[in-house]
Amino acid sequence: MISPKYKKTLAITLMMLPGALWLLVLRYIPMAGIVIAFQDYRPHPPNPTLINNILNSQFVGLENFRFIFATDRAWNMIRNTLAYNGVFIVLTTVLSIALAIGLNEIGKKFFAKFYQTLMFFPFFISWVVASYFVFAFLDPTFGVLSGVRNWYLDPTGWPIILTIAHLWKTLGFNCIIYFAAITGIDQGMYEAAAIDGASKWRQVWSITIPSIKPMIIMLFIMAVGRIFNADFGLFWNIPMNMGPLQGVTEVFDTYVFRVMQSPIAGSMGMATAAGLFQNVIGFICIMSANTLVRKFDRDNAMF
Repeated sequence: MISPKYKKTLAITLMMLPGALWLLVLRYIPMAGIVIAFQDYRPHPPNPTLINNILNSQFVGLENFRFIFATDRAWNMIRNTLAYNGVFIVLTTVLSIALAIGLNEIGKKFFAKFYQTLMFFPFFISWVVASYFVFAFLDPTFGVLSGVRNWYLDPTGWPIILTIAHLWKTLGFNCIIYFAAITGIDQGMYEAAAIDGASKWRQVWSITIPSIKPMIIMLFIMAVGRIFNADFGLFWNIPMNMGPLQGVTEVFDTYVFRVMQSPIAGSMGMATAAGLFQNVIGFICIMSANTLVRKFDRDNAMF
């Protein structure tokens, strides 16, 4: 006879088992392929399977990582990647919270649902389609803003254009996450505050923001972990891959893609090295951000 305590534990274990198996098969077992980043990975016939290729490929140490810093564009790419992601993190966090609070204050559910749909819809549009929306505005011949300047030859305004495009596509998704957290707040707290004479702004600052603080910190830490991962679709498709714009649109992912297309590259080892480099930097950033949060607010740190 299984005790009720162990029945509950067994039920929870079985419920999480599919997710655990998914992580094991698709996330942890493939980590063995990291070794390719340190090899001159080549197919080895007559049996060119992955395992056989790994076992017979030459070990080259850190040679595959050299291309990341090999050209004059490397430091410009690193600067752009960090700068764009830093701005994206700050603006997305602040504006998503503001929009979520605004949605929560809308009295009629119909309008709240309507605005949620409008904000969430761009998240499902690919950057390829979005690039033609931007082109319709900026086309130097037939675009809405064609009389202003040739935007595709002038890099000056592109940091703002890319930031607006990113916010247009991602704000809705992040807003819904914060909105869900806000709707879970005990309404009795707001009623008590209103009885005490607290204004809407005071309720937001004293109840709403502190209540969703754990969610804000968690999403912030996760975003910092991807600070070296640029959105390839945004930076490749929106500027239409125009050469004159590379100085302000080149980020890590587009840089690696261009290098891998060159005749001297194309190595799977180099591509694996680039991915490993991004993930190591991301891990360091997550640990650093969590350590900083734990120092000032231990209860809300992720670990």
